[in-house]
Amino acid sequence: MRTRRAAGKKALVTGGAQGLGAAIAERLAAEGAQVLVTDINGQGAEESAAAINGRHGAGTAFALQHDVTSEAAWQAAVAEAQARMGGLSVLVNNAGIGVRGDIESCTLEEWRRGFAVNSDGPFLGCKYAMPLLKESQPAAIVNISSIAGLIASHTMPGYNASKAAVWMLTKSVALYAAKRGWDIRCNSVHPTFIDTPILDGMAANTGYDKAVVMDKLARQIPLGRVGEPADIAAAVLYLASDESRFVTGTELRVDGGISAM
Repeated sequence: MRTRRAAGKKALVTGGAQGLGAAIAERLAAEGAQVLVTDINGQGAEESAAAINGRHGAGTAFALQHDVTSEAAWQAAVAEAQARMGGLSVLVNNAGIGVRGDIESCTLEEWRRGFAVNSDGPFLGCKYAMPLLKESQPAAIVNISSIAGLIASHTMPGYNASKAAVWMLTKSVALYAAKRGWDIRCNSVHPTFIDTPILDGMAANTGYDKAVVMDKLARQIPLGRVGEPADIAAAVLYLASDESRFVTGTELRVDGGISAM
């Protein structure tokens, strides 16, 4: 029988009601972790956790309604991890939103909302999870940024900037832990276009069928296809597991080669 790669890990995954978060939570659970699935959509988080428990056994996953922009909600989430799982050894800051508009059309409200979810959320997560992570070393933080945090677009300054902030936050936290001699790693994952409900919304906004939009996006990627949530979940599993004990402060580009161009 193979050794499960996340056996004994206790993970908190934000934005776990659907898409990348649900896939990440499922993969960690399948590899032996207990998982606290959080999302602002509390019912969706409950459904994700129930599905995981149905596949991997009762007590594998738990759920919590969680607004990642709220300091009090983060304190409650960390307390829930302690109460439900007895601690925390993996934090996955996955929750994120798109930010519409170019530099002239993006409103200040949209800009601030994008930073609140995409940047404040990971900041608060790293800040409030750190005491529990210190108690469960070796531990890992995985921040889901985007290839848009490394490569700019003229149409989405808010998204570019908020995801770039996650990239630099990751490096700062990694160095902070390393300088103190803690076995707590912090890395970021940078996906390109992934087939999640966000693409459904993108297709709806264009007025084209999703298949047409997917084909257009795939032509921009050297590997010739849009990514799947499982592609990102596999990357997170590596960074969350002890296989990556000598990897910290780095960015893992899961982008089909788009950043190589």
